[in-house]
Amino acid sequence: MIAKISGVLSFKSIEYIVIDINGIGYKIFVPYSTYYHLPEKGSRLTLHIYTHLRNDAIALFGFLMEEEKKLFEALIGVSKIGPKLATNILSGTSVEELETAISGKDIEKINSIPGVGRKTAERIVLELKDKIACGLEKADELSKKDEEDDVLIDSVSALVNLGYHKKAAAEAVKKTRESMKDATFEEIIRSSLKALVK
Repeated sequence: MIAKISGVLSFKSIEYIVIDINGIGYKIFVPYSTYYHLPEKGSRLTLHIYTHLRNDAIALFGFLMEEEKKLFEALIGVSKIGPKLATNILSGTSVEELETAISGKDIEKINSIPGVGRKTAERIVLELKDKIACGLEKADELSKKDEEDDVLIDSVSALVNLGYHKKAAAEAVKKTRESMKDATFEEIIRSSLKALVK
């Protein structure tokens, strides 16, 4: 099972691309969302790959972003949606817009994608809305955590630049964050300085 391919982009068209690896060309189908961000021919390229096995052939589908591949796999898990239609859906909208439409049960938005009928749009929403909504919630949580971590790191760095020992600064910032969960950078610095002065 091929999961990732790195090589030289030797051919590209809207229908498919070819990546050359040591003289062997791999034909890979890509959605427009990936196609329009491809480098020039002759450039090195890495794609996340979904390997589709059939009785008579093996087809490779490539994506620049892991998020595209995951959404593609979710789409082909919906009844009556195969790789070709899933690729077409990703070509008709961005990952963010499609996820928002699914979690928001916006059937009209999905139905407006070329090649997607109303019944297909309804199936997509019915079968993926909970999965997509859960994924978006987790992404928001991670984003919020990253922002909080950045504030803590910046706060400790600022205190160290003011001459305080890193360990003492980190402890003061940690205590401030525990007592003031939604504190801004400036509030954390003020509170931490008071604690360090004491």
